Amino acid sequence: MTNKNSNQIYLAVKDHSVSGETFQLVYNLEYDLLETKPQPSSEKLPGYYKSEDYISHTDSKRNLFEKVYHVVKKRSLKQKLNLINAFAIPHNNNTVSNEKKLLDVGCGTGDFLAIAKRNHWNVFGIEPNKEARHIANTKTNNAVYDINELLRFESHTFDVITLWHVLEHLPNLEQHMAVFKNILKPDGTLIIAVPNYKSYDAKYYKQYWAAFDVPRHLWHFSKTAISKLVSKRSMAVVKVKPMLFDAFYVSLLSEKYKCGKMNPIRGFWIGFVSNLKALWSKEASSLIYIIKND
Repeated sequence: MTNKNSNQIYLAVKDHSVSGETFQLVYNLEYDLLETKPQPSSEKLPGYYKSEDYISHTDSKRNLFEKVYHVVKKRSLKQKLNLINAFAIPHNNNTVSNEKKLLDVGCGTGDFLAIAKRNHWNVFGIEPNKEARHIANTKTNNAVYDINELLRFESHTFDVITLWHVLEHLPNLEQHMAVFKNILKPDGTLIIAVPNYKSYDAKYYKQYWAAFDVPRHLWHFSKTAISKLVSKRSMAVVKVKPMLFDAFYVSLLSEKYKCGKMNPIRGFWIGFVSNLKALWSKEASSLIYIIKND
């Protein structure tokens, strides 16, 4: 993404998960987003994901935090399923037609694809992490591919494409959006969930906000940024929904980064306040964007 206004440093943020390195968040005036600088090369980027704590690449339940994560994840999967079912035409028996094609980009260990498959979706997944992809394929009858496969899908293939906390990880942002536009059906739906750097918990924790997650998160979006990004591809945001649990999850991690320990009471309180303020500000910790293709 070309940034003609890339001199304003918003924050300096440390990689708390892997390297301990410090990166700058630079404000992009044109899109109203933040860019992680410097961005790791394609050769170096995978190394920043090599952590046992990267929970989306494993089904492990080693501690209370991970067990709670998976309990909430199970509930959120049903909410995601209900969301995509709203864009499918039901049969007479009220089941979704298995002719409806779903692509989940960055599908992790495949749980969302698995529940969609059980509910009569024809599913496909993209996952660059080899270990996570292997786990996902055991759940989906080998429906998950490496990221190179993204360019091999035919035009106008998918009814719904989802990216659950994935867009912020993708280099070559505008090129990826062009690909999604191309493989989405003309009346299809693109669903993007990303952290919101304008939320209360982001402003409270500042450089310790866990959802900055540099340098794995290359971009940090606002509502304006997403709207501008999709409008360039003749798509439009038709609805924005909050992801309420994210405020608690992110605040717990942010407390750990800030104070050296989880501090669940404080983390829960900040998450609660963030969600409360989002009732009128509409700036939740993470947001789901429902985008229609024109």
